[in-house]
Amino acid sequence: MNYDANGALLTSEIPGLPMINRGKVRDIYDLGDSLLFVASDRLSAFDVVMPEGIPGKGKVLTGISLFWFELMGWLPNHLITADISSRPELKNYVSDLQGRSMIVKKAKTLPVECIVRGYLVGSGWKDYCKTGVVSGHKLRSGYVQADKLDQPLFTPSTKAELGEHDEAISFDEVVKLIGPDYAARIRDLSLKVYQTAADYALTKGIIVADTKFEFGIYNGEVILIDEVLTPDSSRFWPADQYRPGCSPPSLDKQFVRDYLETLDWNKTAPGPRLPQEIIEKTAAKYREACKVLTGGDI
Repeated sequence: MNYDANGALLTSEIPGLPMINRGKVRDIYDLGDSLLFVASDRLSAFDVVMPEGIPGKGKVLTGISLFWFELMGWLPNHLITADISSRPELKNYVSDLQGRSMIVKKAKTLPVECIVRGYLVGSGWKDYCKTGVVSGHKLRSGYVQADKLDQPLFTPSTKAELGEHDEAISFDEVVKLIGPDYAARIRDLSLKVYQTAADYALTKGIIVADTKFEFGIYNGEVILIDEVLTPDSSRFWPADQYRPGCSPPSLDKQFVRDYLETLDWNKTAPGPRLPQEIIEKTAAKYREACKVLTGGDI
C-alpha cells in the first residue's frame, strides 16, 4: 500500500489479485466470482488526480455509499458485502482495506454518467447563461445562480476515461448509446433516487444541489453501482447558509475546485500540489457531510 505523508492512501497493492482498473479514485480487483472495490484517498478535480490525497476520504465515500444503499433498499445495487475479512485471499490486508472497500457483483457498466440537477449551478449554470439550454432542456428565463429548478433535471454525460473529460449529452444521445428501454430506466431511477435522497438530506439540514449515479446490468436487471451520493459525486450545501444568486458554501469537493480556480493552471495533468490547509479543510468537510447525513463518524 502506498500512503502519503499525511497518511492518505494513494494506491493499493494486492499481490496475486488481478487489477482490472485504477480509476480516478477506485482500484478495482478481480476476485473471480466478484469484484473488490477499494476507495483510495485520491482526489480528482476537473478530471485530474491531485498529487496529494485527502486522509480518510475513501472511508467517507464508502461509509456514505453503504448508508444510501441501505436507505434505498427498494433499488437493487451491486453490494455483496463490506466485510473484507470474509474473503481468505484478503486476510493480510484487512487493516488497510476494511472500511474503504466493498465486494460487489460483476455488473456490466452502462457508459453514462447519470447526473441529476435540482439547482442551477456549476456547468449547468454556465450553459444556461450562454444558451438557456442545459443538456437539451430549454429552461425558462429568470433563474439566478444556485436557484432551485422548477423540477430536477436529468442531464447525462459521457463516462470519460482517466485523463479525459466527461461531455454533456442529451437524452436522445443516451438512447443511441444504450437503447430506449435502458435509457428511460436509468433516467427514471436517477430522478427517483435523487428526490428520495434530497428529501431525506433536507431533514438533516443539507441541500443536495446535484449528484451523479452509475448503473450496470446484472442478470438482465438494471442495478445501482459504484459510489452513491457522496461528497465526491454530489454538491452538498448547508441549508442554513443557502442563498440564491451566488455559489453557496459546500461540504464537498467544490471547496477544492474553488481553490484551484484561483491558480494559473490549465486543468490538465499533472495537478498542482495542494496546501496543507486545503487538504485539512477538505478532509473536515467530508467528515462533516458523513456525520450529518449518516449519524456516524469516520
